[in-house]
Amino acid sequence: MFRRRAQRFLRRMSGQPNVPPMLQRANQMLAAGDYANAALAFKDLAQRAEELFPQRAPFLYLEAGRAAILCGETAPGVAHLRRGLTLLASQGRIHRMQVLGRRAVDELQGRGLTAEAQEISALLSGNLPQQSEEVEEAPAAKPPLLPTHCPSCGAAVRSNEVEWLDEVTAECDYCGSPIRGK
Repeated sequence: MFRRRAQRFLRRMSGQPNVPPMLQRANQMLAAGDYANAALAFKDLAQRAEELFPQRAPFLYLEAGRAAILCGETAPGVAHLRRGLTLLASQGRIHRMQVLGRRAVDELQGRGLTAEAQEISALLSGNLPQQSEEVEEAPAAKPPLLPTHCPSCGAAVRSNEVEWLDEVTAECDYCGSPIRGK
């Protein structure tokens, strides 16, 4: 037990992220088009993350849903999408839920899954904040260019959907590793 803790400490000190190999494999399967196995891997990761890393679980469920839909398993895929979006809402991360939910709706409509897209849209509408403040935001500076995939776990990175740690560093939604922009 002490050895494992020491290894984790040394990895953190050396700058190597502690990325589960299963997450790396799931992202590799998704990139290779092995959607059925990727969906199973992401679902398993999401279920484990709900207890240990609840802030990561929604993103894993969303990837499980996306992979399931890509392999033709629409009903389980939409269920995973709903679970991920619901978790984001329950964590108070409404803006992230709306951004990721809109992307899911667009992808579902692009695949001709109109009823499923409407189901996700209804979920998004039902989780809007009660009071919408009409605050006009100043135009944000253009964020730095991020790599297309996380260097640690291989997950797809979308600069308009990540959480920024500072002006040039974002956090991977899946493994939590910092991703530096240029």
